[in-house]
Amino acid sequence: MIDTTDIPLNSSPSIEDVSVPETPAQGERFFLLLAIFIGIFSGLAVVCFRITIEFLRIELLGPSLSPPFPRILLAPALTGLVVALLVMFVFPRVRGSGVNQTKSALYIYDGYIPFRTAIGKFICSALAIGSGQSLGPEDPSLQVGASIASALGRRLELTRERLRLIAPVGAAAGLAAAFNSPISAILFVIEEVIGRWTAGLLGAVVLSAVSSVVVARYFLGSEPLFRIPSVQFISPSELLAYAALGIVGAFASVVFARAIQVLRPRMKDLPRWTQLFQPALAGLMIGAIGLAGRPEVMGAGYEFMDQAMHDQFPWKIMAILAGLKILATVLSFVSGTPGGMFAPTLFIGAMLGGAVGGVERLFFPHLTGSIGTYALVGIGVLFAAFLRAPMTSVFMVLEVSGNYSIILPVILANTLAYLISRNLQPIPIFDLLSQQDGLGLPSMEEQREERILRVEDAMRPVDVPVVDSQLSADEALKLAKEQGASEILVHDPPFGWSTVTVKVLRDTVKQGPVELTIASLLPEPHMPPIHPDHSLEVALRYISQWPFLPVTHRADTRRVVGLIATSDIMKAFSK
Repeated sequence: MIDTTDIPLNSSPSIEDVSVPETPAQGERFFLLLAIFIGIFSGLAVVCFRITIEFLRIELLGPSLSPPFPRILLAPALTGLVVALLVMFVFPRVRGSGVNQTKSALYIYDGYIPFRTAIGKFICSALAIGSGQSLGPEDPSLQVGASIASALGRRLELTRERLRLIAPVGAAAGLAAAFNSPISAILFVIEEVIGRWTAGLLGAVVLSAVSSVVVARYFLGSEPLFRIPSVQFISPSELLAYAALGIVGAFASVVFARAIQVLRPRMKDLPRWTQLFQPALAGLMIGAIGLAGRPEVMGAGYEFMDQAMHDQFPWKIMAILAGLKILATVLSFVSGTPGGMFAPTLFIGAMLGGAVGGVERLFFPHLTGSIGTYALVGIGVLFAAFLRAPMTSVFMVLEVSGNYSIILPVILANTLAYLISRNLQPIPIFDLLSQQDGLGLPSMEEQREERILRVEDAMRPVDVPVVDSQLSADEALKLAKEQGASEILVHDPPFGWSTVTVKVLRDTVKQGPVELTIASLLPEPHMPPIHPDHSLEVALRYISQWPFLPVTHRADTRRVVGLIATSDIMKAFSK
């Protein structure tokens, strides 16, 4: 649940806010320059975040990838208790992954994210992930970047519109530094957080993401989160195995999402005092899984994704790890422990991909390329199916691998996974979480699928006289009387189209010479050009100034294919 105690009461826009013009210091160039500084600060924050997580992991669990007893049980459980105390009494707004909190800043709170949220997210997520909770650092990094951007925007007294858009700019910077992949971060923020973009906003997002990655690589090196082995696509027949991977990934993502959908509200409905022990209990159960022989599910798990890509696990073990990671992540997330779902999603996908590749190698050894290729494609599959960001999933795999020879398997598997998961789990995970938290955030998937009503859906046939502006007023009046029209549509090259009423024509004929042309009677300005493929929103901008608008052919603007009026637009919307 997103707490609103830190949100200012005057966050809603006033008339003064709306009417104050933007000063040159707050213009486009300043906004782009500010994006670079946001990227630098966010990159530094993410570097500190990753170092802190690694430091805590070594201190709490030890330097080994297989923590010894009793650390493996006590560290996640006791740290979970500390995290619960911090979340309940110090940082109430740091629950969850951070994606929906950033979206709520954009769409509800005018870009306002308290800076203490960045501090709380940093501390609580680092403790949780470092102690072995099955969560990742990417989503918290996204929210930390957004918080830094919001704080800078308020400090510089940006306009309300700029302040709204600055949170996604910071989000892209934080995610890019955590992923070490600027393209993927840019696409995800545009695809899932913003849902729309302009040239200026895209420029700001790109600059912030690139500058944050430069900072992260300067301090942490340019090595990716895991080493990418040689990937290859051997034969078109192998596409069947990748299709199977897409199907398996879709079902796994549905199980993952349904478990969160069912358990999260039930855990929140328990008495408040139980929330103090839920993260500790989740940590204890995850530690028990590790003690039982599968410590790979603890933490983000990048080291084990690396091992899976280099074929260091049997396929049966990878299948088991995928299932256990779903269980561990559900336990951590529904308990209210702060942390992200990106890394667990990548882990599950890598293990499922490796398992499918191992099965294919078992039955069709002549077809199978490297297991690393299947693991890499599996990462994109789960990203597309569970997080429902299909474009990001494709480019993420290509950006990480740097190899476009696997584009066909990636597109096939990701598309199948996305389409199947949409049918089996209609509500995307982030929309589901926002609904459970009582937030009316826009669904980016619904916006992508929403049919756009166009002018051609509302226009009616031409039922008024259409004449040239050089026609005499007397002739135009006769033509209007013959057709029983009260308005005449006039083509006035090179200015475009306009209208003249029968009343104006009648008065002109009575008072002046009959040879007077219509051109001198036309009002200013002329009608805007409207075409059949324009959205109805475009027509609505201008329709109030004229009784109707002519819809002209794009290839021949002198050709009127229909008319559209306010009543036609309302009728189309009512359908």
